[in-house]
Amino acid sequence: MEKLNKLTEKELKSLQENVSKLNQVHMELGKLENQKHKILHQMNEIEKEFDDMQKELEKTYGKVSINIDNGELSEIPQKDE
Repeated sequence: MEKLNKLTEKELKSLQENVSKLNQVHMELGKLENQKHKILHQMNEIEKEFDDMQKELEKTYGKVSINIDNGELSEIPQKDE
């Protein structure tokens, strides 16, 4: 078998296309990871706001159940210990 020192044009083009596709996929994955990071950060902020609001409502109304549709309050049944 003869030892060649260069790819054929067809092989080189195919190799370049595959490297390009792989680079594009890596770039897209990086964008998605960045989006995921931002969304997780946003979720943490919203959860903190929710916890703070929950504490304020508990200070005002005590430990009650709140109907999220109409705002009605009801006592939470106490379990016998």
